[in-house]
Amino acid sequence: MKVMINNETIEAVTFEEETVDVAGEVKKLIKFDFKVKHEDYHDITTLLYKNDFQVSVPDQSINMNATIYNYSTSLTNLYKEGAIGDFHLELIDK
Repeated sequence: MKVMINNETIEAVTFEEETVDVAGEVKKLIKFDFKVKHEDYHDITTLLYKNDFQVSVPDQSINMNATIYNYSTSLTNLYKEGAIGDFHLELIDK
């Protein structure tokens, strides 16, 4: 499934959508896993450091402004040639 973040396309391996209560306000939360190759690592981490996203998931008719709710990766150093990391990203509606 394609997830567009600030016009960058990420190919999600898994995808979930739910709602969460944040201080009495119900917000949309999307969760997905994706692979990051060594050659894409810098671009992906630079994108994520912005933490201010316009998100679109065309297959789910989702369009929202979002920030990171939770994030993890299987590797902290993807600068090694041939490395591929598993990323988990949760984005919450602003």
